[in-house]
Amino acid sequence: MADPTPIITADEALAHLRVDAGTDDALVALYTSAAVQSASNYMNRRVYATADDMAAAVLAGTAGDDPIIADDAIRAAILLILGKLYSNREDVVTGTGRTVQLLPDGSRYLLQPYRVGMGV
Repeated sequence: MADPTPIITADEALAHLRVDAGTDDALVALYTSAAVQSASNYMNRRVYATADDMAAAVLAGTAGDDPIIADDAIRAAILLILGKLYSNREDVVTGTGRTVQLLPDGSRYLLQPYRVGMGV
């Protein structure tokens, strides 16, 4: 079976992060994979780039319950997660003085409609 189509390509990730190829490539790849996994975990669904990739996973029995093809909202959420991971390598951002704020998680709002099986 061929490798599945990436949901976010390396070129898309680099463009989103405004990073040149060859700069932090391994880190960008790691964070891109983590961002896709994070979105998938949040939605409690496996995410696929194309219908063919999802169909192959269904036939192989690896698609899980309620697989989904990434639409623009899901892809945008993954890019937001990627940007957050790359730009803010800590759980909190310290502002001036003694202000500490948790980072906003706008991706949650994009992914919320796609969540399944999460209970009440």
